[in-house]
Amino acid sequence: MPAGRRACIAIDDFGLHDGINQAAGHLVQAGRVHAIGCQVGGPAWADGVRILRSLPAEHVDIGLHLDLTEVPLRPDAARPLGRLVVSAYLGLLDDNALRRQVRAQLDGFAQAVGRLPDYIDGHQHVHQLPGVRSALLDELSRIDAAHRPWLRSTMAPAGLRAAGLPWFKPCVIQALGALPLVRQASGQGFAMNRRLLGVYDFRGGGRRYAQLLAGWLHAMAEGDLLMCHPSMGARPGDPLHLARDAEFRVLAGHSLVQLCQRAGIRLEPMRHILGRRRTGAGR
Repeated sequence: MPAGRRACIAIDDFGLHDGINQAAGHLVQAGRVHAIGCQVGGPAWADGVRILRSLPAEHVDIGLHLDLTEVPLRPDAARPLGRLVVSAYLGLLDDNALRRQVRAQLDGFAQAVGRLPDYIDGHQHVHQLPGVRSALLDELSRIDAAHRPWLRSTMAPAGLRAAGLPWFKPCVIQALGALPLVRQASGQGFAMNRRLLGVYDFRGGGRRYAQLLAGWLHAMAEGDLLMCHPSMGARPGDPLHLARDAEFRVLAGHSLVQLCQRAGIRLEPMRHILGRRRTGAGR
């Protein structure tokens, strides 16, 4: 792949089920994606750790996909996204409970993987919500500055609508806390990706996803992150199974390499782009 703008593709939801785990392993080994976000409370997390350990360490960022809505480590702590958002903006979240949950997921990741995560984001972008972001940053501030993970920014690129790409959902996600998170995290010295792409309504199958992927790659700038949600095969009970299968087929196919070349994009782990070294094992 020729030199060009450096960007990263990240798989979310690792640990949720085996299909996602298998897709992540395959796509990293093939050099198609360079970051994996892990749900440490997921039913397939324990089995997935062996896949993580088999991956080339210098070619992938392994991160914590902080989960408060689906499979957090304490099942009674899960709440629907809408209720969590309302509670966050009304100031009704329990700060101590949030800190315990963040700490438990960080510790669960470190115990399984043997080190701290390279990055942290949120399942359904919960890491940017009021209260959640403060609890997260406070916990991360206990880590030595040289070993702190980078954080996912959900700031949307400008010009999505003009480029014919989905724009409403990215703008809603951004409005729920992207700018305050960037200001707060940057003020405390945390590294972040530049912009987030890959947001859509999970409809349209492989043909539409390939078209969107081409558009996102052309829209990417240095330091941008593109999230994806692939899986190898459908899994019962997964409401995104059709979209996950379509994404995997596109990302695993030959077109991704060609699309990156045409767009002048060079895919790398985000920590390489940000100049971050791999995190250590302890805090």
